[in-house]
Amino acid sequence: MTVTTKMDGTKLTVSAEGKLGTSAAPELEKAVKDNIGGVTELVFDFAGLEYMASAGLRVLLSAAKVMKKQGGMKIINVTPPVMDVFTFTGMADVLDIETE
Repeated sequence: MTVTTKMDGTKLTVSAEGKLGTSAAPELEKAVKDNIGGVTELVFDFAGLEYMASAGLRVLLSAAKVMKKQGGMKIINVTPPVMDVFTFTGMADVLDIETE
């Protein structure tokens, strides 16, 4: 998996490509934790994400908890396989998700 971050003022965009499994989740978590200070808008861009395991959901829920205090969070460009995970787990109703 490849994770990239882009800061634009107080907006942080985190992009993930590949497969977000148990072994890759710490990389995503580190990218968020290292950059989330002072952020008022957090955007996860999952256009290149092919798969997401429950460990990835944990990272997203943790980030959402922080952003509830600091501002807002949304997930954009969600691919159908990843959207299936959000729907199946009920997270589609909890997180702000925009599909492709």
